[in-house]
Amino acid sequence: MEYQRKKKLTNFTIGLLFLSGGIEYAVILPTIWAYLQTLHAEPYFLGLGISAFSLTGLLTGPLFGHWSDRSHRTKAVILFANVFEIVGNFMYFMGVSKWLLLGSRLVAGVGTGAGASIFGYLTRSTTSQERATVFAAVMACRQVGLLIGPACNLFLRLCNFRLGPFEVNKFTSPGLFMCLLWILLQFVVVAMYYDLPPLPQPPRAALPEEREPLVQHDAGQEEPAERRSYGGTVQRAPAEPPVGDESRYVPNGHLAEEEGGEKEKSPFQNFSAMREYLREEVVVLLTAQFITLFNQTALETMVTPITQRYLSFGELENSIMYFLCGIEVICGFFLVRCLSSRLPDRVILVLGLVICNVACVWCLLFLARPQGSFPVLLAELVVGVFLQVLGLPFVAVSQVSLFSKVTAERTQGFSQGLRRSVGGIATILGPLWAGGLTENLYIMLGVMMGLLSLLMVMVGLSYSYLVEPPRGYVPGPSQEERRS
Repeated sequence: MEYQRKKKLTNFTIGLLFLSGGIEYAVILPTIWAYLQTLHAEPYFLGLGISAFSLTGLLTGPLFGHWSDRSHRTKAVILFANVFEIVGNFMYFMGVSKWLLLGSRLVAGVGTGAGASIFGYLTRSTTSQERATVFAAVMACRQVGLLIGPACNLFLRLCNFRLGPFEVNKFTSPGLFMCLLWILLQFVVVAMYYDLPPLPQPPRAALPEEREPLVQHDAGQEEPAERRSYGGTVQRAPAEPPVGDESRYVPNGHLAEEEGGEKEKSPFQNFSAMREYLREEVVVLLTAQFITLFNQTALETMVTPITQRYLSFGELENSIMYFLCGIEVICGFFLVRCLSSRLPDRVILVLGLVICNVACVWCLLFLARPQGSFPVLLAELVVGVFLQVLGLPFVAVSQVSLFSKVTAERTQGFSQGLRRSVGGIATILGPLWAGGLTENLYIMLGVMMGLLSLLMVMVGLSYSYLVEPPRGYVPGPSQEERRS
């Protein structure tokens, strides 16, 4: 019972961390451009400020993840990362110059790297069957924060007083608010977060189908996945697997990875460890991470100019639209959470990609060159945005869950950091690319659909590699346990 209580408190704290991350994004983003204008910043500083936050996050994610892999002390990583959030938001509150404001986003972005360590912890502390459900709940917490953030701005915009030498107004108050919030979270993490070890595994209960090799060849031996090239080409492996291992399930057939004779100490120390991230299924999932986030940020950049040009939407109408999209995303995450207990992750991934492709086709037909009356244009926009937003939770949750299953558990922190870094690159390139093509939507939407189609082909070719433990499977003992 004590273990379960600590686990619930830890999961609650993780939810608060992701909730606060969403609040920060939604509180800072609406006012940062007006804030920069008061500091006489050039227009390009807006892009720099937004990209700076993602840049340092994608650089520190793998480092923090590797730290938690080696030490298994995720709590220390979170506390250290939150210090950067506190300092960065206080710098944003000071607002002395445009360069200090840019530096504040760089410093605060370092704190987002702790997300890789948290995902690594969640992977180690959950079973394969419940992992997608947990990831969906965590991601939904961030979306809830994106809805709460604008509500916080309703009272922050009323601030108008001095705090010592600093002025607290509608531009500086978001930084002070987030600084205080992250300080409060430091105490919450200290009091309620526990670095819990995984639950002890029950005795092995091998399933009959586990005795069948994944790939048959002449000698009747099982072919490790590392020796298969893209598209399923098989190379002979002369070595036989260790005795007794044929009845134990190994994800994707990576027997050498799970119980090889000599472990790699670090992803940075041995090139053989980097082959972990060059395997077919890993490359496909990283590609899915990049393309979905690239298309999402490009769509966010594209929608506002379209609504202003064809529907005459102002700040209020756009805020309502983003609010409704946020609610839809939250509902989508909970829908995926329900489906994940009934469908394999790779099926959910394919469903999400189909929905996103249909959305791109719809946008190409109706939004690239809108025509008709206001109600018709509004209906076309609503359907296109609705479909695109609906597909995102399906792809996001499934690819994160699958990625945790096709990479080694002992390096999950680094692996999740690498995945988030790929996503960070997409969130930087997406707006920059789409911003220059808002006048030529045919090209932009065509490229988006082409990327999704390429991803569909890659997932189709690698579908059999994106495997997970069978339902009801109970892991067997490790090699060290068998030796003892």
